[in-house]
Amino acid sequence: MPRQYPGAASGSLHVSGQSNTPLTRPAHALTHQQVADELGADILAGLSRDEAARRVVRYGKNELGEAEGVRPLKIVVAQITNAMTLVLILAMGVSFGIRSWIEGGVVAAVILLNVVVGFFQEYSAEKTMDSLRSLSSPTASVVRGSEAMVIPSGEIVPGDLVEVKMGDTVPADIRLIEAKNFETDEALLTGESLPVRKAHHATFDDATGPGDRLNVAYSSSTVTKGRAKGIVFATGAYTEIGAIAKSLQHQDAKMRPVRRNAHGRAGPHRYLEAYTLTMGDAVGRFLRVNVGTPLQRKLSQLAIHLFFIAIVFALVVLGANGFDARQEVVIYAVATGLSMIPASLVVVLTITMSAGTRRMVERNVIVRNLRSLEALGAVTDICSDKTGTLTQGKMVARGAWVPGLGTYTVDLAREPFNPTLGAIRFAPKMPREIDFDAVNTTTSSTEKDNPQASPSGAVVPPADLLANSTSGLQSFLTVASLANLATVFQKDDKWHARGDPTEIAMQVFASRFDWNRLRFTTGAAAEWREVAEFPFDSDVKRMSVVMARTITTTATPGEQQFIFTKGAVERVLSVCTRYSAADDPDAEVDMTPAFHDTVLANMKTFAALGLRVLALASRVIDPETTVSEDTNRDTVEHDLTFRGLIGLYDPPRPESAAAVRECHEAGIVVHMLTGDHPETAKAIAMDVGILPAGMHMVRAELARAMVMTAGQFDALTDDEVDALPVLPLVIARCAPSTKVRMIEALHRRGRFCAMTGDGVNDSPSLRRADVGIAMGLSGSDVAKDASDIVLTDDNFASIVSAIEEGRRIFDNIQKFVLHVLAENLAQACTLLIGLAFKDASSLSVFPLAPVEIVWIIMATSGPPDMGLGFERAVPDIMRRAPRSLRTGIFTPEFCIDGVVYGLWIALLCLASFVLRVYAFGGNGNLGENCNDAYSPACDTVFRARATTFACLTWFALFLAWELIDMRRSFFAMHTGPSTRPLTQWMRDVWRNQFLFWAVVGGFVTLFPTLYIPVINHAVFKHTGISWEWGIVFVAAALFFGGVEGWKWAKRVYFRRRARREVGGGRAWEEMDVQEKVFATYFSAGEGESVDGNRRD
Repeated sequence: MPRQYPGAASGSLHVSGQSNTPLTRPAHALTHQQVADELGADILAGLSRDEAARRVVRYGKNELGEAEGVRPLKIVVAQITNAMTLVLILAMGVSFGIRSWIEGGVVAAVILLNVVVGFFQEYSAEKTMDSLRSLSSPTASVVRGSEAMVIPSGEIVPGDLVEVKMGDTVPADIRLIEAKNFETDEALLTGESLPVRKAHHATFDDATGPGDRLNVAYSSSTVTKGRAKGIVFATGAYTEIGAIAKSLQHQDAKMRPVRRNAHGRAGPHRYLEAYTLTMGDAVGRFLRVNVGTPLQRKLSQLAIHLFFIAIVFALVVLGANGFDARQEVVIYAVATGLSMIPASLVVVLTITMSAGTRRMVERNVIVRNLRSLEALGAVTDICSDKTGTLTQGKMVARGAWVPGLGTYTVDLAREPFNPTLGAIRFAPKMPREIDFDAVNTTTSSTEKDNPQASPSGAVVPPADLLANSTSGLQSFLTVASLANLATVFQKDDKWHARGDPTEIAMQVFASRFDWNRLRFTTGAAAEWREVAEFPFDSDVKRMSVVMARTITTTATPGEQQFIFTKGAVERVLSVCTRYSAADDPDAEVDMTPAFHDTVLANMKTFAALGLRVLALASRVIDPETTVSEDTNRDTVEHDLTFRGLIGLYDPPRPESAAAVRECHEAGIVVHMLTGDHPETAKAIAMDVGILPAGMHMVRAELARAMVMTAGQFDALTDDEVDALPVLPLVIARCAPSTKVRMIEALHRRGRFCAMTGDGVNDSPSLRRADVGIAMGLSGSDVAKDASDIVLTDDNFASIVSAIEEGRRIFDNIQKFVLHVLAENLAQACTLLIGLAFKDASSLSVFPLAPVEIVWIIMATSGPPDMGLGFERAVPDIMRRAPRSLRTGIFTPEFCIDGVVYGLWIALLCLASFVLRVYAFGGNGNLGENCNDAYSPACDTVFRARATTFACLTWFALFLAWELIDMRRSFFAMHTGPSTRPLTQWMRDVWRNQFLFWAVVGGFVTLFPTLYIPVINHAVFKHTGISWEWGIVFVAAALFFGGVEGWKWAKRVYFRRRARREVGGGRAWEEMDVQEKVFATYFSAGEGESVDGNRRD
């Protein structure tokens, strides 16, 4: 039976291989003419433009599923139905209910401001994410109305005549009608890493699987060779890859399932349980305590808790006043309740996260959901691909061995396609006889004085190497050049290349000796012509071409045919019977077991250098043998002469080693999961620092666990994996299922991991990882859809940048939440303790009026909170261990800081109120009805209230500056040496100009509230002050002294605790990278080998 997937447009099943509108049979079971007839297509002229336009309307866009898009109404509702906004709405209702119009109006304005600002910020963030969601190939070549044109791939429709060539991405599922040497890379769909050669004339049974439909090219696959034409028969979600993407999409069920017994029955209590839980989920979604990011959920839950605390505080106020229902008592209760509500928190959090997504884009990272912004700061392990992520994804030939001659080594150059750059060294030795470990030290020191001195040989010009060889090098280069479909050419003084990266590297190597394929196969007098090609096959792991050479040097001109073969070393050796024992055409001898072992030993030497090793071979074909494309390859791929080995290197990105080191500094373990040979993977891992350079010092059992193949790892049970002393740092020959097992193993150890992936088969591991990272350049749309973030440059260093940015956002959120909650606690404590201040009618006089409280929460603290959200990363952010996402921002230090700062501010505010009322200029008279209106009898209370308000305003502004760093002194935030130590703090303050002007704005807006008539008396319930500013200045100095003293105590405590934890040694931040990451792997004594014996 053909595979079936949920239909794109309805709940019906879509049959794999069918069109958007079902054909009589799947497209691969019909001839291309039958497919064209059923779709109403023309295989010569294509669709007309009018018909194509009609089909776009009929079938829809050629996209993987329909995105929900940005829904403004949903955003507005979300802004209103969060717990904090609902508390404010309740306070507004109470204020209006007791006819306290001013207080109710102010709270209403705060609600409106929250909703409007939050809406625009979240709308902007959603639009940004929506616009960056798809990074698929944007254009396609089609024939419409007999004209070839390039159109957006989203406009492709069933029946379109599409042309694809090498390097193109197939825009939709197409039934091939013409193919010339056509191969596609279907690894994104089938997981097959090798290209698939297509046969357009063939037809297959209906039930044939996707991997065997050789007459179909699939959407999102890449053309690796040749060219083709085809009729589009499926677009969008009806393509093979679209159907898989559709099956991966899921909607969380909003109804809780009914639990049933073993017989499938459920009693009434089970239905009641399901309905109750469903109702609870609905209430949770309404209050947003079970939706959004983990931090957003925690803050919503915090708001619920604060709501109940506010009710308790309001009841305390009412109880302290004998539950008198007069307006001023109720408004005092409302004020106390409002003091516990962090009204600006939701807006500031939204703005900070929105700004974070935009900063991520600047660092080549696209955030697909806000949850990942928080998660990035907690990552403890990164599981990364090698090719294209840690490496450049560009093959370069680094070494070659020709039997009977020696070893050729190519120095790395800046331009991998330029054959004129990079010197060639020659040593008349086999690779296993060369000490490559000494090459780097020699070339970095001795070579400066003597460029010819190197264990890998002297630098020799390519022309001299050819002149010094009789036939061995020429035969080797002929195979490298002609068993090769890549094109390397120079245009406008720049070198270009097209084709498979492996073949490009071999072609560049041959071009160094002027042995380019174009030289021999193009032009009127071309020396060689292609007769047949036997493509690379995953079973035989070889590729061969049969070439005919024009002979003009004899009396009877004619042609002589040769077969040239390259491939996996073991597979090429299996069809070789001879080799050249010397640089002479007559020196060919029979292959022996000893020479066979020599070849394998030399291959292992190259692989240990991180090279991918291929073997080259050739022979002359008997004149009686007729060869064509239909010839069985086994009839010609035999009795070959082994010509040598070539080692290809995928260079690490220049920034990879530094990025891995930065991960280690940050306490993050890097794992490399690759499909390469174990020795190649190990060499690259050591090159970039994933494995320690001193692997010989690693204990034996750890060394075996640190580098494993997928076969070895998958053969272990979960218990055996958990018993490993360390999870592998390198897994070679890795399969998608191995990635999933690795994630599960990390989770069982309590680790928080990020996983990279690019193919459809990587989707399960991307979804299972805590942070799924898709590749923007090489990744499939399905992988991107399953991921949390997308790298636009496929670069490992961008992952590290994302983690640093995630930590910065996490830090800044913690800072402004601490600032808000400390202010809330200070206000609540001031009002609760202020209940003791009774007027002549025995009613409590509040030290802070309701509007003053809301003003400080929104106008005074709001902008500085945003400034803290924009604060740059602290200097040591990537030199500390990852934070625990389980505790989130609410760490013990955070909670204690909030209590200390809140109580200290409350104490100073109450002291300023008491001093003004009872000590300086006051006689302790609290008047009567001073909570409602100004009168001469209330002048003392209004002045004391203004003094307290001014103090609290200044404390809120100064605390924002103090929280730039939660431990460093405000006057010593600069980490390095400064030329102006006394004024460095001024420069630090000016660095974050948003925060600077927010604080200045807070100072400036204080004065209108104090001195403008009507506003001061009727709205804020205070009056202008004069000499009371002295109290404010003294309180500000005490505030700085207290906060700085607390920070100093914290620094002393954490330094001592860190030293105790390391047994008197150095703290984490002071450790070297080797100590942080690899110390536990090494032997106990320095200089000891694994067996514990002393080395000389």
